[in-house]
Parts: sequence; C-alpha cells; structure tokens
Amino acid sequence: MDYNALGLVAGIEIHQQLNTREKLFCRCPTLLRPFEEHDGEFSRYLRATESELGEIDRAAREEMKNFRRFLYYTYDSTCLVENDEEPPAPLNPEALATCLQIAKMFGMAPIPQVHTMRKLVIDGSNTSGFQRTALVAVNGTLPNGGTIETICIEEEAAQRVKDEVFSLDRLGIPLVEITTSPCMHTPEEVQEIAEYLGMVLRSTGKVKRGLGTIRQDINISISGGARVEIKGVQELDLIAEVVRREVERQERLLSIRDRLKERGASVSGTPVDVTEIFSHTGSGILKKASRIMAVTLAGFAGLVGDEIQPARRLGSELSDYAKKCGVGGIFHTDELPAYGVNAEEVTALRDMVGAGESDCIVIVAGTPRQAGCACQQVIRRAELALLGVPEETRKMLEGGSTSYMRPLPGAARMYPETDVLPVTISPEYWEDIPRVELLQAKAERYMTAHGLDAAVAKQVAYSEHLPLYERSVGLGIPATLSARTLIATLKELSRDGLDIRPLVADCDAAGNAVMPAVLQVLKGVVEERVGKEAIPDVLRRIVQGESAETAMQAVEATVAGTDLDALARRIVSERMTFVSEKGMGALGPLMGVMMKEVGGAVDGKKVSQVLKAALDQALSGR
Repeated sequence: MDYNALGLVAGIEIHQQLNTREKLFCRCPTLLRPFEEHDGEFSRYLRATESELGEIDRAAREEMKNFRRFLYYTYDSTCLVENDEEPPAPLNPEALATCLQIAKMFGMAPIPQVHTMRKLVIDGSNTSGFQRTALVAVNGTLPNGGTIETICIEEEAAQRVKDEVFSLDRLGIPLVEITTSPCMHTPEEVQEIAEYLGMVLRSTGKVKRGLGTIRQDINISISGGARVEIKGVQELDLIAEVVRREVERQERLLSIRDRLKERGASVSGTPVDVTEIFSHTGSGILKKASRIMAVTLAGFAGLVGDEIQPARRLGSELSDYAKKCGVGGIFHTDELPAYGVNAEEVTALRDMVGAGESDCIVIVAGTPRQAGCACQQVIRRAELALLGVPEETRKMLEGGSTSYMRPLPGAARMYPETDVLPVTISPEYWEDIPRVELLQAKAERYMTAHGLDAAVAKQVAYSEHLPLYERSVGLGIPATLSARTLIATLKELSRDGLDIRPLVADCDAAGNAVMPAVLQVLKGVVEERVGKEAIPDVLRRIVQGESAETAMQAVEATVAGTDLDALARRIVSERMTFVSEKGMGALGPLMGVMMKEVGGAVDGKKVSQVLKAALDQALSGR
C-alpha cells in the first residue's frame, strides 16, 4: 500500500512509568499489589466541571451520559492522597530529575518553572476526577528528522480491576509523557520511532519494565480523513498493525460516505417506540427490555454491515456510541432476522417506521432513559458517517483493531492545580543533570570491549538484568559467562515456572544490601568451586530456599565424593566396542555420558581432560 499517496500522517505519545521509590504526589511506594490484598474500599460518583473558559470538555461530557458509581480498592501501601481526601504533597524531586534527564537526552529545552495542572478525567481512573500533569521540556529531535514537541510528568491512573472497580495501588506512580510531532508517514516508521523512544527511556535505568509499564498512544490521519487517537497500545510489535488497520478504517469510512452521498442518504432525527412489535419476541435481550426504540437510516441498507476493520463494521461504530448510554449494543436490519428476531418482526418493524428496502433500521433496548439516549447517540454517529471520519479517541482491541472511547478532548479539560507549588528549574540545576549512555552505544561497546557477538550484546544491553551484567563483569566474571547466565539461564528457569526474584534481589528481608545470589554463584564458578555446567542446578536450589553458599557446598560435596579418574575409566571400559570403532572420536559422545553421571557439577574442561586421558590409556592398550 502506498501510504504516501494516502497522505498518512502519524505521531506518538509515550507514557512510561518511572521506577521511583515514592509516588508523584505522596510518599507511598510505587508497588503493585494483588487485588485480593486490598484492606478497604469506597465509592465515588464523578461529574464534569466547567473549566476557566466556562466550558465543559466534550470528552468529559460524553462520559457523563451514563451516570456511574465507581468502587476503589485501598491498601496498607496507599494513603489519603490517592483517596482524594488529603491535599497532594510537593512534586516528587526524583521523578522530576529523571524527566529532565530524559529531556536532556533528546536535546530539549527545559521549562524554567514547572507548573502542575489538572486534566479533567471522569472515567473512574482518578478518584479526584482529574489527572495531575506538568509540562517539563519542549523541542527535542528524532532520528527521522521529526521533533519531540513536549515532555510532561504526570501521575499514573488507577488500575481497572473490572467494570467500574479500580485499584489505587497504581494511582500516582510517576509517568513521563513524550509527545512527538506528526512526523511519521508509514506504519513501519511509527513502530521504529516508538522503539527508539523506548530505547532512550530504558537507557536511563530509571523506568519500570514489564507489560503495562509503558503505553503508546498513536495519532493517525489520512488525506480526507481526521485525526484519531488510539489509546493504550502496550505491545511494540503491534504498533505497525494498529496503524495499518486505522488507515484501512478511515479509507472504508470515506468510501461509505461517498456511497451514502450517491444514494442521497439521510438520518431520521425522530426515534420511534417499537416495543409492542417485540412483545412476544424470541430474543432474550429484547424480551427483558422495558423500552425498545428504532432509528431509520435512509439509504444506509447494506452499508451498516460493511466491514471497516477485521471483525468490525459500521454497525460496530454505532454500537460503541450507543453503549455510552448503558445499553448492551444495537440490532440493525443489515443483520436481521437473527439473534431470536424473526422475519415477521422485521417486516412489522419496517411497516411501523415506514422504511423501504434501501433503508437500514437500528433498534436499541433498555430502560426508557437508556433507549432514548442510545437513539440520540446512534443518530449522531450516523450523521457523522455522512461526513466521513469523525475525530475520536479510540482504544485498541486484540489484534490491532479499535473501538470508540470518546471524542478527542479539547482545551477545556485543563486548569491549574492550586495545591502544588511550581518548581523552578535553574540553569545550574539543568547543567548538573547527567547524560547517560544509550543502549545502542552500550551494545556496540559490549561487542568491542567484551567480545560478545552482536545478537548477544544487544540482548544484554536491552535486558532488565543489564545492571547485574555490568556488576558481574566488574567483579571479573567473564562476559560470555555473565551474559549466558543472566540472559539464557534465568529465562529458562522462568519458563519452567520458577520465581527468579531470589536470584537477582540485591537486598535481604531486612532491607540490607547484599550481593545477588546469581552473582555469588558466578563468582563460585570463577573460583572453581563449581563447574559452569552446574549453574542451573545451583540456581534451582536457591529458588527452592537454599542460600547460595549452601547450594554451592552441596555441589562441592558431590564433586569431592567422586573419583573422576575411576569414573572415566569405567565409562570407557563399558563402551570399548564403541571406543575401538571411533577412536578419539568417542570423546564427544562419552563427554555427555560422564557429565550426566556427575550431574553437571564438574567443569566441562576438567571432565574433558580426565576422559581424554582414560581414552588414551584404553586405546594404547588395545
């Protein structure tokens, strides 16, 4: 597909959690907790308020269509600030310093005085009804010649448990928000820039790792389309596919618009009560509803069922809008009779609303308030279909398609935070902010200075165990041994379902600094206390509760109790026919036999020496 011809323009917003000890506006830890550990809960109703401009933000107004009660889980690690029952503490200086360091790495200019603002959010993810955010720096550069427009620091939202239930352990974790200019023109370029931004962030060593700690919002438009913001893309590998599917969606919506215009299509602004028609329906959904209403979309027949993305149709878009009123979705005549609705009911429906074969009828069911609200939402979205592509905020679905969330927010959502004092960024403070080595540069250094091949060097540089690797090499442990253990062996243990945290922890239960167990084992290999082949077994013992010292002593005892020379002679003697046939070529196969006998507890080089001597003796005496 020629994305340049389509006029694709895209930009990215990256939201990355910072790995600080405390939250942004309170002194609570930035730790996520299992939901079942919550020790309290409370409820809130949220509503939109007017900004300083005297306006209610359109996105917030949309959230108010369905009046909802939100439930929040509290923990012994959360406080009254997260509950919105106590004013926020001053801006976390550690988080601000990290944001400034990131800004310096992009060549940005800091804001002389950082002012915290409130951003109206009433979807339940913030107990206060707003998110605190502050502009930190502007005007950075990107490898493709584009720019980073802004870097902000803001508080993370509460974590959704289910439906209207949220957990407060995540609320308030510091986030850095990086916003690029609309400088990308292919799906692959968007993914490459997102990867570059993530690399720079991880280079600081001060960001959290793992699924959910970084999210990409992608702004996309094509010629004749509209700017659409896709929220919460968590998987880097899906970014290009998300862009491709949004381009496809906008193209098909423009095609639908053109066909609607050719047909002279229109939307009835007057919903009709059709409850009576379905009084004996076989549809369980319609049977339960106290009110069923219909909207006629003149000239829309066949187009509401048109696919605009994989598993998504124009009808899906109408349904998304209707759901904002609390209904479960819609039915429409492009897909009926079905779902318990029979042909006679469809005919009666067409007769009641006066619809022809070229018209599509949408029906919604719920309480009278829900049905009336949902009809207006269907009308609104159908009218937008006559215009083309609406500006929206959308959320990513599995596979890369998207669904409607709310209109794009406007300036009316921002207003000053009066409880947090501004922070001055002096020239001296900015000058003292250190730069760090990029992960790309680290990988190249590991190739030249440590002798790692390109693939392993990149794996090490991008690994969450990078600090352990550098510490290991600093202790004199060979780079290849350090890399293989920290990258491959730990991953294998994790895949076996083992919790590797005891191996990498750098403090004990009392909070005292200790050498991580995996480094103690690697030192033991260098000191020839255990063979490198024994590393997985020793690490497994530690995971199962033994100390590093006890685990290594157990292996040492195994070695001490083994007469390697006698073992090698026995293995060779029992396989003399094979040895006679292969000669010294039997060394490799017999190495495997002998290593299995000693349980990997002896260094392979030593085993090879002993076994070679036994083979020499046996072959010379034939």
